[in-house]
Amino acid sequence: MNQSNEELRREEILEACSCLYGTKTFQEITLKDISGKTSLSRPSIYNYFSSKEEIFLALLKREFTRWNSDLEQILAEASDAAGFAGMLAASLGKRTLMLKIQCMNLYEIEEHSSDSSLTSFKQEYSRSRTLVGSILGKLFPEMPEEDRNGFIFEFFPFMYGIYPYAYPTEKQQKAMEAAGMEIRRISIEAITEKFILDILGRR
Repeated sequence: MNQSNEELRREEILEACSCLYGTKTFQEITLKDISGKTSLSRPSIYNYFSSKEEIFLALLKREFTRWNSDLEQILAEASDAAGFAGMLAASLGKRTLMLKIQCMNLYEIEEHSSDSSLTSFKQEYSRSRTLVGSILGKLFPEMPEEDRNGFIFEFFPFMYGIYPYAYPTEKQQKAMEAAGMEIRRISIEAITEKFILDILGRR
């Protein structure tokens, strides 16, 4: 399906924001920076987004939409606990941008976005929770609904803390070394798969 000019412009802005977020913090990125990586002037960006926070919220919503496509595939293909854990972990391994925004900046982004934009994002987020519940219902039909809900209420908050474990900054690593802490690098996939199997093992 062909995208409208508005959709193409919005996507251009989101891609520019995503690119900048790879080298700058949320606080450092300005609309001028975003404009400089697009074909749009800074005032023109306001035709599509009212603020930097709304751009980031739209970027996060896009990441959840993409993740939901992966969850739909898991719903169709997963056949046991090990397969579910591996596939769900792999799906998050592809969503480092989603995990980074959630961990680093979600509260500020949500607080400074419009009610309508925030509601639109929460609908996509809610869809993720529903899909995970559907996967659990398919794979473990005898699991009580209370336990399925318990899995969801453990797993989704867990996602907020994955990113810094997998991608500690140089400053954080130096501080841990100075404090005598062991630095253990672990991938998003490994930490997620273990956590999922641990949750399921308690149910």
